[in-house]
Amino acid sequence: MEPGTPKLSILSFEKGFHGRMLGTLSSSHCRSMPKLDMPAFEWPFAPFPRLKYPIEDHLEENMAEERRCLDRVRELIQEWDKKGCPVAGVIVEPIQAEGGDHHATPGFFNELQQITKEAGASFIVDEVQTGVGVTGRMWAHEHWNLPSPPDIVTFAKKMQIAGYYLSRKRPGPQFRIFGTWLGDLARLTITRATLKVIKSEGLVEQVVRTGHVLIEGLKDLQTQYPQYLDTVRGVGTFCAVNCPSTEFRDNLIEQLRHEGAHVGACGEISIRMRPALVFTPDHARLFLSIFDTVLSKIQEADATA
Repeated sequence: MEPGTPKLSILSFEKGFHGRMLGTLSSSHCRSMPKLDMPAFEWPFAPFPRLKYPIEDHLEENMAEERRCLDRVRELIQEWDKKGCPVAGVIVEPIQAEGGDHHATPGFFNELQQITKEAGASFIVDEVQTGVGVTGRMWAHEHWNLPSPPDIVTFAKKMQIAGYYLSRKRPGPQFRIFGTWLGDLARLTITRATLKVIKSEGLVEQVVRTGHVLIEGLKDLQTQYPQYLDTVRGVGTFCAVNCPSTEFRDNLIEQLRHEGAHVGACGEISIRMRPALVFTPDHARLFLSIFDTVLSKIQEADATA
C-alpha cells in the first residue's frame, strides 16, 4: 500500500450526518446542500433501518429490516475490498438525528460491531448529538450493552468542545493529529465544570424522569390527534414525532414557536425535541400543554375550513 495516501474507505449510512469537513462530509448522506461545491471521497454507504412503530407490534418486520441493512454492510465490505479500497472503519450515529431521528435496536448495533471487527475495521460511534446524558445515559451506546467498547467515540455540543476518545491504540506518531490550540485549555476548563454540575445535580437521572413524561405525553397527543401526529419515538429526552407532510410540519413548528415552545425539524416530516439537561418534568408538562393548545387550534380551523 502506498505510503502517505493509502487507498482506504469509511463506510457510513444513508441519512447519516457526521459534519462538514472533508472526511465527515464524505460520510454524510442526509442533505445535499452542505455538499454543494465541496470535494468529497467516494466512499460506500449502506441503508440504515427504517423501523415501524409501535416497536412491539412490528417485531418480525423490524428484525427483517435490520437484517437487510446488516447484510448490505457485509456485501459492501466485500465489494470495496475487491476494489482495492478496503473499509478501514464503519461510522454510525446511535440515532440518526439530522436524517429524521431514525432508531435501530441494540441487537442491530451489536451485530454491526461484530461485522466491523471481523473485517478488521474500526467501529466508530458518532455521539456528537446523542452524547452527554440526553438519552438517559452518559453515552447513548451504553444502551446497547456491547461486549466491548466502540473503537472510537466522537463528541461535541454538550461537551462544550469537540473531540474523540479511543478504546485501544492511539494514533501515531505524536502530533500527527495537530491543531493550533491542541485541545483548547479554556474550553476544557468549561467542559470539566460542566461535567461536575451534571454529576452533582443528577442531571442524567433527571433526563430519565423527564423523558418518560415527555414521550408518554407525546403518545397521548398522538392518540388524541392521529391526523396530525404519528410515530412518536425517543430515548430519554431525545425524541421526535412525525407529521403528515413537510408543509404541515413547518407550519406546526412556526405556531409552536409563536406560543413559546422551541422545537426543530429533522428529516422530511419529523419534529424533534432537544431540551437541555436542566429540563424538568414540570417543563415537559408545560410544553405538552402548549403542544395540545396549538393542535387544538389547528383542529378547530380545519373543522371550519
